[in-house]
Amino acid sequence: MINNIIKLFFLALLFSACTRTKSTDATLRDFTFAPVKGIRYEEVKRRFSNGLSFNEDGFMQKPSWIIEVAAEDTMMAWSPQKQIMQKFYLQYDHGNVYNFAEEFFKVKHISKDSLVFQRIQVDGKVIAADIRSDVNMTFYAQSYIKNKLKISAAELQKPSKQDTLFIEKRSAQVNANSDSAFAATSPVQFIPKSKIVTVKKFSTVDKLQKRTAAYDYLFPQYRIEIDRAYKDFAYECSAIVDYAGRVKILNVNGVLAETAEGKKRMMQGVADVYLRNLFNIVPGTTLGIAHNSQITVMIVGKAIKKP
Repeated sequence: MINNIIKLFFLALLFSACTRTKSTDATLRDFTFAPVKGIRYEEVKRRFSNGLSFNEDGFMQKPSWIIEVAAEDTMMAWSPQKQIMQKFYLQYDHGNVYNFAEEFFKVKHISKDSLVFQRIQVDGKVIAADIRSDVNMTFYAQSYIKNKLKISAAELQKPSKQDTLFIEKRSAQVNANSDSAFAATSPVQFIPKSKIVTVKKFSTVDKLQKRTAAYDYLFPQYRIEIDRAYKDFAYECSAIVDYAGRVKILNVNGVLAETAEGKKRMMQGVADVYLRNLFNIVPGTTLGIAHNSQITVMIVGKAIKKP
């Protein structure tokens, strides 16, 4: 009798454990990619959770991905460099979180017409609770775009009216304060008016350090050389170029604290005399709207050599 009771007890425990495991697995992974296998999707929107493509700093979310599920463990993505659909291992992580192409995504919606992924930042197996995980990507099937919407993906990818209103408001805010700025998606341009000046804009894109193309407009860097300057000098400056193309030196980098203010006044004079008169300075713009933006510029002066 006791043996039978013990057997029944262990059977109950085993059944309970199996039920919990099955329930837990269903909760962790509540869909399959099988119904959308072979459907090619194009990203049409990339938004923050507030529905905007921009944040306060001027960073813009740009939809660009083309993907296709090749198998339950294989995702294909378009490679602009190789001009092919490249295969990536589609690794299931936990919940509805997957990894492919060195990125983590949480699947929020899946259907034959559309997909919605939340791009998330994972640090040490922990999902970062900041702006890096606040990225929602919407994909439409190419057949849905062509046959039902009858519009191009490029048209769907354009910034929204809400984006324009946000940039107009943000521009008005920073343009009213000469010490404030946000990044311009079309950065400042220095167009020489004289042969005695040259300018070079640097690219800071670095895949190894995960610096994307956005770094080139978020942190624009320039080198300006001036021949026939009043003396030799070379200083790296942080500056704001305002909506009218005027340059305001914020500080001179890498100098002693006791000389910083004097160097700043000196370089402001260089900006007022040389940069203003020898360049057409086109201010940074976002969605065609001119606004204050911050740059880093190395200004090098070369004095006239006496015979």
